[in-house]
Amino acid sequence: MKITIIGCGNMGLIYARAFLKYNIVTKENLLLVEKSEVRKLELLKLNVGEVTVPNDAKIADSDIIIVAVKPQDFQALAVELKPILQSAKCIISIMAGMKISCIENALGNPNIIRAMPNSPAELGMGMTAFTANTTIPIKQIRKAENVLNTTGRSLYLDNEKLLDAVTALSGSGPAYFFYIVKHMIEAGRQMGFDEATASLFVKQTMLGAFHLINNGNKSLDELIKAVASKGGTTEAALSVFNSTAVGENIQKGIIKARDRSIELSK
Repeated sequence: MKITIIGCGNMGLIYARAFLKYNIVTKENLLLVEKSEVRKLELLKLNVGEVTVPNDAKIADSDIIIVAVKPQDFQALAVELKPILQSAKCIISIMAGMKISCIENALGNPNIIRAMPNSPAELGMGMTAFTANTTIPIKQIRKAENVLNTTGRSLYLDNEKLLDAVTALSGSGPAYFFYIVKHMIEAGRQMGFDEATASLFVKQTMLGAFHLINNGNKSLDELIKAVASKGGTTEAALSVFNSTAVGENIQKGIIKARDRSIELSK
C-alpha cells in the first residue's frame, strides 16, 4: 500500500507513526507533503517517510491520501492539488468542519471520506468518526477504516451532519475531562496537598472510575448512587454541583461546541 499525508502537523505525524508501527505502509511508500521549507527540514530529520511538495506527481499513485491541513489553508492549497488528486482512489479529510461537497468541488474528485479524530490518537487510544461520499466504493471505505483504526477505534456514520456533534462530543471531548481534572487537582491544593500528591489522587481516581464505567454492569446513575451515601460527603459535593447546574451547563457547552462547528462549516 502507498499512503500520502498532506499536512504533517501534530495529527499528520500521529498517523504517519501509527501506520509504520502497525506495518500498514513502509517508509518508502509513505509520502509526507509539506509546503514550508522549515517544516520539510524537520520532517527529513524525523525520517518517518519520503518528504515532498504538493505538486509531486507521485502523490497520484497513492492508495490513500490523507488531507490534514488547517481548514483555512485548504482552498489555496487545493489549486495546486487538484490536477494531481482528480483521479485519486481515496481521499480522507480530517479537516474540522470541511464538508465533503466542499472538498469534492475543490479537488474535482468524488472519492472523499471525512473523518473526525481526537487527541488520544497519539497514544493509539483515539476515537474517530467517519463518513463517506455516496459514490465511494465500499472497498475503499473498508480500507480507510483499517487505516483509521491504527490510532484507536473508529465508527462509521451514514449522516455527515452528525460529524458536527462528533466534533463537540469526542473531538473536543478530551479538553472537558482535562478541565474537570484540573479543577479537582486545584481543590486538592486548597485542602493542603502539594500538586503532585493531589494529581496522583485525581488521576488514579479518574482511571479507576473509567474502568468501572467500561467494565462494570451498573448504569451511571447506579454508580453514582453506590458512592453517594445519604447525608454523606459525596452527596454534599453533588448538592453543590446540582444547585449550580454543573451538569446542565456541561450539556449546554457541548451543544454550543456543536453549533460552532456548524457555523465554521459554512
